[in-house]
Amino acid sequence: MTSKTMRGNPLSMRNSFAPDGKWGIPLVKKQELSTDDIMLVACSDTKMNDNEINKKEGVHFFVDDYRFSGIYDNSDSSLKRYSQYAFLLTPDFSTYVDMDLWRQLESVAKNRWVGAYWHGKGRTVIPTISWSDARSFEFCFDGVEQGGTVTVGMIVCKSSRIGFMRGYNEMLECLQPDKIIVFGTPFPEMKGNIVSVDYQSSRKVVR
Repeated sequence: MTSKTMRGNPLSMRNSFAPDGKWGIPLVKKQELSTDDIMLVACSDTKMNDNEINKKEGVHFFVDDYRFSGIYDNSDSSLKRYSQYAFLLTPDFSTYVDMDLWRQLESVAKNRWVGAYWHGKGRTVIPTISWSDARSFEFCFDGVEQGGTVTVGMIVCKSSRIGFMRGYNEMLECLQPDKIIVFGTPFPEMKGNIVSVDYQSSRKVVR
């Protein structure tokens, strides 16, 4: 593929979606989603041609990155697997404090690009929000339309409660979400319209 051809290929340039913020991160627009009796299935527990019970659930990516690393580079083939489910959370690419900032920025941008791509294909998409320390606040809330539903995970935040809450409160101020789907047990001090999803129940896949 020539350089001219690559510049005209949206999947090569990754610039086919409305940009947001200083870094031009793709914007994931807010969508309506009923959170009554919401259920999630881990991406690692999905399969092609799943049964009708599992298809009523949403897909989450609160697992190790290697389990879903291919969804950015192979966006078409991965969508075939996930599009059968009721809705999709954007992939939770890691933003660890000890990662260089360019890696964290890349993780956020890939999270939003995949979400915008899925939305463009007609899927219901809910953005997953993650952050590290205050340095990441410059970009980690970009690419998400204000006033919609968002998701945060509680799996690895127990060891840094103060840092987590600082980012969570910043997220509330920046995004003003209508609902927050919390994967795991929320801290009592977390404010907002929280919808809690139990971690263990998300692994009870009907086969």
